[in-house]
Amino acid sequence: MFSIHKILHPTDYSDASRPAFELACSLARDYSAELIVCHVSPPPIIAAGEGVVFETPAFETEQMMARLEQMNPSVPGVRVTHTLLRGDVTPEIVLLASALKADLIVLGTHGRSGLGRFLMGSVAEGVMRKAPCPVVTVKASLPVAQTPAPKPALVGLPNDWND
Repeated sequence: MFSIHKILHPTDYSDASRPAFELACSLARDYSAELIVCHVSPPPIIAAGEGVVFETPAFETEQMMARLEQMNPSVPGVRVTHTLLRGDVTPEIVLLASALKADLIVLGTHGRSGLGRFLMGSVAEGVMRKAPCPVVTVKASLPVAQTPAPKPALVGLPNDWND
């Protein structure tokens, strides 16, 4: 049987990552596993001409950590650890999974295709290819299109009365 002791859930705080977080929480509860919720912040901006690196101010790092720590399971009995990383998203997630010896990674996918995927890349795909453990991707549920209910036709009346 596949045993799960550590579940890694990378998040970008988007609506697409919420269903993955809920699944990760449920799995952590069901397997009595530790849940590690992480966020990877982009690397600092480097001014190429000057060779100067602009570090993220300490208060901004504190704000990012505070936001991350607000992500807590709605299900009771789940042990949660929050980890804030800086760097390129996919490699950082893979490195963290390796360092933690994670048994499973659960992450959301935006479901981009075409030009959006080409420009933005696919973190989920990169993690699936390079992860040291199984990866579960959760597609964000698409909003259901609301179509107006058809009007009932009145029988025996002229057609222009049915509009």
